[in-house]
Amino acid sequence: MNVTIKTPSEQDKMRVAGRLAADVLDMIAEYVKAGITTGELNQICHEYIVETQDAIPAPLNYRGFPKSICTSVNHVVCHGIPGERRLKSGDILNIDITVIKDEFHGDTSRMFFVGKPGVQAERVSKVAFEALWLGIEQLGPGKRLGDIGQAIQEHVEKNRCSVVREYCGHGIGRVFHEDPQVLHYGEAGTGMELKAGMTMTVEPMVNAGKRHVRLLPDGWTVVTKDHTLSAQWEHTVLITDTGHEVLTLGADQR
Repeated sequence: MNVTIKTPSEQDKMRVAGRLAADVLDMIAEYVKAGITTGELNQICHEYIVETQDAIPAPLNYRGFPKSICTSVNHVVCHGIPGERRLKSGDILNIDITVIKDEFHGDTSRMFFVGKPGVQAERVSKVAFEALWLGIEQLGPGKRLGDIGQAIQEHVEKNRCSVVREYCGHGIGRVFHEDPQVLHYGEAGTGMELKAGMTMTVEPMVNAGKRHVRLLPDGWTVVTKDHTLSAQWEHTVLITDTGHEVLTLGADQR
């Protein structure tokens, strides 16, 4: 297993990359309105990352992915490809941003509401957000990966939602996706022991209905099989000597 422990200077570069990724989500929020297309959102983010941040949008051409961000609307679980879809009032949208700055990656995603969300939309987004933070609270030296998964799974299922199992969080650094895999379900006390200097994402995908998903013919877009709504939130986190540090907080959380 290829797990990297970041040096203090590498941790500083991860902090910069994480802050830049969060800044993109802060920037794009005002543009998420009825009538805009996901492709237009992609273009705005691309120009901001490249021109304002002097950084690189990691998804672009990653294993053939054609765009600079992921936009997952309503029952799309993850990896939605920006395009001609025009947002309408009542939609929920996950925007997933990863930037590369000085060779290091910052990865984060956030849910957005277009107009007033429905009751189910608001609920699944809230459950996913709470699950994210319950998982992050488990991060620290000596803790285990299973601690994260159990905390997330218990909360999601207690709230009559389900956790997607086919996709997970991951180690991150110079490489976009490195070890370990961070599952969002599991049993406390199992899995790899966490060590200071590790950086990883926690990014639970939560469905309002059943957990089963399917991959669309484009080879990227993942949707719920039962067509129910799905929500996801994501942060990049550093394991510290005393606990953890979230590297992708928005401006209002810093």
